Amino acid sequence: MTTKVGAKDSILKYGLKCRCPECGQGRLFNGFLTLAPGCEACGLDYSFADPADGPAFFVMMTMAIPATAFGVWIELAYEPSVWVHLLTTLPVMLLSCIPPIRPMKGMLVASQYFHKAEEGRFAVPHKSAA
Repeated sequence: MTTKVGAKDSILKYGLKCRCPECGQGRLFNGFLTLAPGCEACGLDYSFADPADGPAFFVMMTMAIPATAFGVWIELAYEPSVWVHLLTTLPVMLLSCIPPIRPMKGMLVASQYFHKAEEGRFAVPHKSAA
């Protein structure tokens, strides 16, 4: 007996793995953040996907407070030179912001697929014949 996986489970399952939202087999990306043109396993065209700046915004807004708090703590506790911040705070900021962008983008693409999201369009009113 096969169980149908819900949209929420599929978004997490395939999005975090950066796999095709339809089959779960094909790769979603060519390179670090460049979307592939389509799935090499099932042929799904990824042209529907446009997460834009969403992944970067969500990751930066989530990680900004802890990364900044770390830098402020170092400054208030030890009053170090600038080079100490370059060796401690800068890597913490980069490591807390860059690696999560790819899975976040994968989840947004999977979410767009499962919820059939597309660009909004204005409805054109029909003219009635008099």
